[in-house]
Amino acid sequence: MLKKRIIVCLDVKDGRTTKGVKFLGNVDIGDPVEMAAEYYRQGVDELVFYDIMASASGRGPILDLIRRVAEKIFIPFCVGGGIGTIDDIRSTILAGAEKISLNSQAVKTPSLITEGARVFGNQCIVLGMDALRDGTMPSGYRVYINGGRTATELDAREWACRAVELGAGEIVLNSIDADGTREGYELPLTRMIAEAVPVPVVASGGGGKVSHLAQVLTQGQADAALIASMVHSGEYTLGSIKRELREMGIPVRTLSKCRDAQNTVKALDI
Repeated sequence: MLKKRIIVCLDVKDGRTTKGVKFLGNVDIGDPVEMAAEYYRQGVDELVFYDIMASASGRGPILDLIRRVAEKIFIPFCVGGGIGTIDDIRSTILAGAEKISLNSQAVKTPSLITEGARVFGNQCIVLGMDALRDGTMPSGYRVYINGGRTATELDAREWACRAVELGAGEIVLNSIDADGTREGYELPLTRMIAEAVPVPVVASGGGGKVSHLAQVLTQGQADAALIASMVHSGEYTLGSIKRELREMGIPVRTLSKCRDAQNTVKALDI
């Protein structure tokens, strides 16, 4: 069985990490560079960095901040927000990202998925999708863009399938209903999308305790779980989360000897 990934998300606004509930009431919780370095030290598998205001503000990615984060971590690093052209993708990768998340811009310009996959490879292009329960849609979920502020006419399942056909190699699926609530992932949504597409699906929104991760990685059929509040609050560390998941019989990655050595060197300031 493939090992499940635990991914930490840093939502960034005005150069600072922020956190809200259902995309509202965001508060400043720290420096994204320092937080990225700490989660890397703890053993996170991947890091996702979202500039939550870039698309709505009509500006590009914050390359200097991306570069500073990339200098601190040596794991897959996915960046989203304000990436609307192939040049944006290229400059973000050159700044240190391994993956590019296309959300609002993918909806507005679907050809960007195809062109990005053609130039940089499918594994580099991630579809970021924010979905909200809506009984009028075929799947029961509607796609939203611009940080959850703008409704589209896209059905979540149909858009996921189309994005994969266009070239997306992974989907980060965020439930707006569950976002920031810490009450559990939206299992029906995650399972529906995971069963509909042949690429990895990362569950996002609602993680509050380890049992929630266990549920979405098994019942929800997610390949990875994205977390934020659980670790931002200091209630959990990546080590404690992975330890509990292993005790539940869920295969997760352990801290590599290489990274452990790197962390020791950093701790000793050698």
